[in-house]
Amino acid sequence: MRFQTLPQWLKWQESLHFTDVDPGLERVGLVWQQLGGTSKLPFTVITIAGTNGKGSSVAMLESILRTAGYRTGTYTSPHLLQYNERICINGQPCDDQTICQSFERIDKARVDTSLTYFEFATLAAADIFGRNNIDIAILEVGMGGRLDAVNLFDTDIALITPIALDHTAWLGTTREAIGFEKAGIIREDKPVVCSENQPPQSLVAHATSLQSPMYLAGGEFNIDIDQHQWHWSNNHTQLQNLPLPALAGAYQLQNASAVLQVISLLNDQDYDIAEEAIKKGLTTVQLAGRFQQIHGDITTILDVTHNQQGAENLAKLLVEIPCKGETFAVLSMLKDKDVVAVASILKPVIDTWYVSGLEGSRGMTSDVLAAQLSNIIDESKIKPFPTVIEAYQQAINSAQKGDRVLVFGSFHTVEAVLNARI
Repeated sequence: MRFQTLPQWLKWQESLHFTDVDPGLERVGLVWQQLGGTSKLPFTVITIAGTNGKGSSVAMLESILRTAGYRTGTYTSPHLLQYNERICINGQPCDDQTICQSFERIDKARVDTSLTYFEFATLAAADIFGRNNIDIAILEVGMGGRLDAVNLFDTDIALITPIALDHTAWLGTTREAIGFEKAGIIREDKPVVCSENQPPQSLVAHATSLQSPMYLAGGEFNIDIDQHQWHWSNNHTQLQNLPLPALAGAYQLQNASAVLQVISLLNDQDYDIAEEAIKKGLTTVQLAGRFQQIHGDITTILDVTHNQQGAENLAKLLVEIPCKGETFAVLSMLKDKDVVAVASILKPVIDTWYVSGLEGSRGMTSDVLAAQLSNIIDESKIKPFPTVIEAYQQAINSAQKGDRVLVFGSFHTVEAVLNARI
């Protein structure tokens, strides 16, 4: 074996390929063929693409399916605390040995073909799932869809969550361009579920060209909200008095509604997912870093929001769940994110901004972040710090009982604070 530990493998993978992001299926597809794999995996595949809500949708779908007695595999990215979170079986992260053994198989098969960190992970997930007799895999696209490594595998049902501007350097600068990239996960004659009522026309056109049945929110399936419960229906199923998802935010009903349409399609394909499993799955779902609250005299809120659409959802939640005192933000972001778009939305609900830099080539420095914020926020309310932890500690020290500290802007921002609190 090339390496004996998971950290050794991961450090090597970080520099194996000449660039972190290199969209395309040729290299990863060649290695998968050399591993003996094909595009059709030996279990049901649900592929999830979109800008916001992918992680929540994966979590709710997996929770319901596992509650119904199915053996699940989930592949998500990025991770928060441990790499192992990316590849889970029945809700449990795979252990280091399992992942290392898969890496060794991939390394031998690739010969001299270069792979990115993400491509290694994607192949490992498919390899591990195939060796663990799962019933169904839920695969989260990393970025876009058409050229993402996850799209190497044919999906049985595509789920596309709300689409907004993000990763514009790779996916395009309009919603239509991004929608076309997301639509790449759709397969001929296979159903596609959209969390939105009006997805980009480019997505609709692509699905139509493939004769893939489309199920749109507010069209083929609908919800009715009634305070602390909700009702869901499509053309042949009605689910009454459903509990609200355990994930915070009214917008989670949009994600949950599309998930239930996927469940309905699975039941049409001879799955047996009962209403009680749906209800229990919704109430027991867990997902770190999505308005995750750590209560105390000063509440800490952790949220991985990093784009305009996510900021809109976060702002609504902060209003829906007010605090007695002030709200302090701890913010750090990657260079390719639209700082002004995000901050403009959250400006009315945040009192003071503690900004910090992120390490790595993609991280934005605190000085650059503060300068961008100063275009729309009074400089007296902006306090820059070199690291996330320094910014968080100062925010906590400045806060009083009844205040809250919101940590957001990137998975890396939330990861740093979670690690510091363990």
